[in-house]
Amino acid sequence: MDDSLKTRRSIFRAHDVSIGEESSRLSSVIFVLLCVVPVFATILFGAVDNTTWIFISLFWAVIIMLWLTDAWKARGLLLNTTALQVPLLGLITVGLVQLTPLSASLDPYSTRFFVSRLVVYLVFFAACLTYVNTELRLKKAVLMVIVFGALMAFFGILQRLASPDGIYGIRETAQSIPFGPFVNQHHFAAFMQMTGGVTVGLLFGNSAGRDKKILLVIALVVMSVATILTGSRGGLLGFLSVLVFVTILNFLPGPLRRASGNNTSKFALIAAAVAIIALTLGVVLFLGGDDSLLRGVGIANAEGDISTGRAHFWPIAIRIFLEHPILGAGYDAFGVAFTKHDTWNGVFRVEQAHNEYLQTLADAGIAGFICVAGFIYLLFRKALATIANAVGGFRQDAAIGALAGCFGILIHSFFDFPLRTPSNAFFFLLIAATATVPISRKP
Repeated sequence: MDDSLKTRRSIFRAHDVSIGEESSRLSSVIFVLLCVVPVFATILFGAVDNTTWIFISLFWAVIIMLWLTDAWKARGLLLNTTALQVPLLGLITVGLVQLTPLSASLDPYSTRFFVSRLVVYLVFFAACLTYVNTELRLKKAVLMVIVFGALMAFFGILQRLASPDGIYGIRETAQSIPFGPFVNQHHFAAFMQMTGGVTVGLLFGNSAGRDKKILLVIALVVMSVATILTGSRGGLLGFLSVLVFVTILNFLPGPLRRASGNNTSKFALIAAAVAIIALTLGVVLFLGGDDSLLRGVGIANAEGDISTGRAHFWPIAIRIFLEHPILGAGYDAFGVAFTKHDTWNGVFRVEQAHNEYLQTLADAGIAGFICVAGFIYLLFRKALATIANAVGGFRQDAAIGALAGCFGILIHSFFDFPLRTPSNAFFFLLIAATATVPISRKP
């Protein structure tokens, strides 16, 4: 028995060494699918429709089959065993318990569907941690995030200026304001925070040449303009927090930023940030987005915007949590639990608390909140360690930008529920892997 245990351990050690050093055709196909899934989900209205999940489930099944086939051919399962996956397993466990008579969800159907999504997210995240394993793949993933983000921002600006009847001119949204391919303009702003974070990380870093930085400036300005035009206050705050976060990390001396540069470069960094903000504001005003800008800074509100009722939603979320403190009322059961405490006229069906952390307490109780807090803690600990261990260059810049993108959407989540849009969840997990995964310099 002792000999077999030693054999198992040696196999896993050999596997860990092979991560990032071998690149099979199957693993390359898996990597491509990992880039395709978030893009596909974003284009199809953020994957908020159940029909879209039929296709996502097919992608998920193909990834698993290719992963197992790759393991069979390589005579060993490639798997990154980072603890970052444990909180996701914990969230799934909470959902499964909610589906039992021990802690019955107030909306079992929605909870069951939410748990199935968590399983898809876990497999996707595990695959990202395993197969975004070389510097070449990291560069391709980062390039995809920046280019796709810039294209979606440009498309969103054109759509807003043209004022079409619906998304792509074919889909109308009854109780929300669309932007780009997203049904909810606030969630588009959250998408910009993630892609913008990665862009800022490279722009303020040392790995990109001057010619590439010009393109990065253009991409960042387009993303910034699109964010402001959404009129999302949480989106604007999150985007500004991204800029501040990257600036602070670039200023820090010592292990967190080995290539911090001299005072001249730091002054240039501040000047560049100010110039980008000024250029963005100028473009917004030129395009006639002053109303969106005023709403973004909190001076004006959009007529009929239900999200302005947070003072009503948040206390109710706390009451729901106090009624179900351990395991919550059930994933995605907020809409059912809300009706018991709602004092409004009932015209609108409120399904979200417009605060991801309060809704986690209401939906999943203390158990779910611990899982979320644990994920955030592990993410920042591992990402900061990656930044400290990287010897400057692209790996460090990509990790800073990806962590900044995660930070931005986590700030936005205090005022909204952006990660409940599946495409945002996929991009978040992809850039979380980008910020933390160990990278080999071999292709």
